[in-house]
Amino acid sequence: MLDEKILNVLRHNRDSYVSGEELCKLAGISRAAIWKHIEKLRLEGYDIEALPHLGYKLVAIPDSLIPSEIKWKLKTKVFGINVVSYRKVDSTNNIAYELAEKGMKEGTVILADEQLKGKGRHGRHWSSPSRGGIYMSCILRPSIAPNQISKITLLAAIAVAQAIRDFSSLEVTIKWPNDIMMDRKKLCGILTEMKAEQDSADFVVLGIGINVNSSIKHLPKGASSIMEELRHRGGKVNLSRVDLARRVLERLEEYYNLMKSEGFGPIIDIWKDLSVMIGSRVKVSLHGKTFEALAHDIDPDGALVVRTESGVLEKISSGDVAVIR
Repeated sequence: MLDEKILNVLRHNRDSYVSGEELCKLAGISRAAIWKHIEKLRLEGYDIEALPHLGYKLVAIPDSLIPSEIKWKLKTKVFGINVVSYRKVDSTNNIAYELAEKGMKEGTVILADEQLKGKGRHGRHWSSPSRGGIYMSCILRPSIAPNQISKITLLAAIAVAQAIRDFSSLEVTIKWPNDIMMDRKKLCGILTEMKAEQDSADFVVLGIGINVNSSIKHLPKGASSIMEELRHRGGKVNLSRVDLARRVLERLEEYYNLMKSEGFGPIIDIWKDLSVMIGSRVKVSLHGKTFEALAHDIDPDGALVVRTESGVLEKISSGDVAVIR
């Protein structure tokens, strides 16, 4: 795309001006057409200075989850192969599901600056304030049985947790199966949805919601954001959602490839390293019943194994689990 070509030239010359003549040669269009593309980029939030006899200079880049920014220096081969972005949607998972049904490639990513009906587990709402977080859904086509979808959830959890650790000083942890926590406050949730035949998955939609720059007042009770947690520790605020989104995609591809090449065992080992649940007392809510137990292990398919009061080991594949102590 011409917009992207022009933008990349300006990116590579951040400390100097690029003449209109040079941009014309690169794009093969007139000066008037160059100006139209510059105006379009400005509408997307890019601060581009234009001076007579000097040309154009990229002054500032928006923290917008748009394809040109997500794909810039993205070190992946599959995740992010296609990027579709919106300013406001009902749910990125719904859009991803529709695109997957139409045959969209594995690795396609749908992003939004705001969700009106963000989806959580068990039909819950995921709070998605405008420009406060990363609201992202990825289309996957793994060779797994429908009853193994929890593997994708756990894989995504370690990818997001590790990406946040890479990106910040926060030593976040994982709560089974899909929450990224900081001091018992929720920073991220993951929702996997699937279309499947009897014995194989047609596709999986992996939805990820990360609270990045959201204020506490815009989040539900028990939730926090990376910005708020860093602020409490005297750290940097106004974080780049684009940088974190890229890192999440890179970590997702790393662990997805690891699972395909070495199986799910290494994923479970990493999950245990990043979780504080194993050995903790937990409250399990399942099928209308609530009971306390000891989180004992993760089984080979990603289910949580708990030891009940009577000493029996029970496998938990769904439901809600909260750490008591």
